[in-house]
Order: sequence, then structure tokens, then C-alpha cells
Amino acid sequence: MKSEMVKLEHKGIKFKMSRPRLAEIALASVFVQASPANAPQAVAVPEIGEYWPCQGGVNAGFVAACGDVPAHYLILGDKDLGEFEWGRYKEESAATSKWDGKANTDALITAGGHPSAESARAYAADGHTDFDLPAAAQLYQAWVHGLITKGAYWSSSQRSANTAFYMFFVDGYQYYYDKYLELRVRPVRRYFI
Repeated sequence: MKSEMVKLEHKGIKFKMSRPRLAEIALASVFVQASPANAPQAVAVPEIGEYWPCQGGVNAGFVAACGDVPAHYLILGDKDLGEFEWGRYKEESAATSKWDGKANTDALITAGGHPSAESARAYAADGHTDFDLPAAAQLYQAWVHGLITKGAYWSSSQRSANTAFYMFFVDGYQYYYDKYLELRVRPVRRYFI
């Protein structure tokens, strides 16, 4: 059965819609007006490189949606965690994403025996415990914005059973290194707005 159409006019604009749709819109409008505390609030975004209050680190920039991951801001933990092995030398890993540090870190934690990922995941700041070992592209973003300027850091992106990608921050050189060697770790997290 076809829904009855209602003709409306507002400020000289005429339009038609089904009676059930009009009722849905009216009801939704009542709820929104009745609960302004639930309305989205504007978020003040600090400059790249500035500490983001209550987010556990510095603003490392905006990241566009990619795959199943919605657009978000990258938060770079504000301290190094030390030097660690990547782990599980001569073993393939499911941590192969070049851009998704969370998916890689989840895979490494599940497999066990990955000290770099484990140290990043254990990091907590401002009440947040959702930090990851950054993927190769996330390290590159930190380099592009000048957020780290020296040292070599592990990414969570595996290259082969023997190697994983890292970044040397003095010049932005990104290559691969043997998993049993120790490099620095700097955690990241995603902040969805």
C-alpha cells in the first residue's frame, strides 16, 4: 500500500513527503531539542606537534579514512619507551598493514613474543590504554611533521619472516631491519572525532 503524501510549504519552498517520514522527522526533532546535552560538541584541535589535553600525547595530524578505519587524528605518545626487539625472528606475522598500526599491534599481541608491540600496548597516558606500535605510514607522518627528529624507530609493519620496517628520523629513511635487533619504540593512538 502506497503511503499518503503530504504537501508542505515553508518560506516559499514547496515539497512533498510521505506521512510516515514526516512523523519520523518530527519525532526526531523533538528528541534533539529535548536533550541538548547529547548534541555533538565542537572539539578544539591543537596545532600539529602541540600536546592534546586529555588525549595522551601530541597531535600528529589528521588521517583520512582508509579501508574500514574512519577518519581520525593520530596522537603520538610524548615519550620514547626504550629500545626493544621487534620479535619472533624467522616467523611470518599477520602484521602486514603499512598504515594500520592498531591492526598490526593486535596481530602481534595475539601471537605473543613481540616486545616492541607489547611495550607500546602497555603504555598509558591521560587514562588512555589504547596505544599501538605505529605502522610504517604512521611513522612517516610523524617524520613529515617534524615530531621526531633523531633515532631509529620500529614500525609494526612486517616486511618478511626475518625483517620489519623501521624509520630513521634524522633523514626520513625508511627501510627494513632484522627482527631480533633492538630499536626505539614510540606509541601512537587514534582519536576519532
